[in-house]
Amino acid sequence: MSLGLLGHKLGMTRVFAEDGSSIPVTVVMVGSNRVVQVKAADTDGYTAVQVTFGTKKANRVNKSAKGHYAKAGVEAGVALHEFRVTNEELINFQAGNTVSVDIFKPGQLVDVTGMSKGKGFSGVIKRHHFSSNRASHGNSRSHNTPGSIGQRQDPGRVFPGKKMAGHLGNTQITTQNLEVVRVDLERGLLLIKGAVPGCRGGKVVIRPNVKAGV
Repeated sequence: MSLGLLGHKLGMTRVFAEDGSSIPVTVVMVGSNRVVQVKAADTDGYTAVQVTFGTKKANRVNKSAKGHYAKAGVEAGVALHEFRVTNEELINFQAGNTVSVDIFKPGQLVDVTGMSKGKGFSGVIKRHHFSSNRASHGNSRSHNTPGSIGQRQDPGRVFPGKKMAGHLGNTQITTQNLEVVRVDLERGLLLIKGAVPGCRGGKVVIRPNVKAGV
């Protein structure tokens, strides 16, 4: 199954294995995932399932989105995401269906995508892990500077993409091959081993891993 789920990151905690060892896990709320649209090869050129989750106030939804949700007969959600599926999997879904958390099983490896925490404007040492200069012996408060960035007369310019100070974080990050430790069907929760991208309350996309056996 190549279909995934959307959810909110609730935070981190730990669970205990049968041998008493402590396992750090991230708790993700993935309940209320609903199918909004099913895309077929003959009409759209590819096969995919469009999913939404959560709820949004009616006055926050524009007219085109209202019509899109109304056509599927589902409540407007906070996000939309498409998952590519095969023709064999496509026949199992239709607009208005609910996707349960039990499509994932304990021990399964998943890839989790989210927006990393924004850290504002940062220098090259924090942003790109540069090594600092000596902080003593006449260094005149320049131990955290990037150093020379220029070129010779040829080319006489700074190349685009130069690692310099700038905005750090707030980018889409995918963490691969995380293990599902526990599936709570009643509360719609996934407990995933380790940390996942984003802050508490951030939206994440969970899909089966693409690098099997890694």
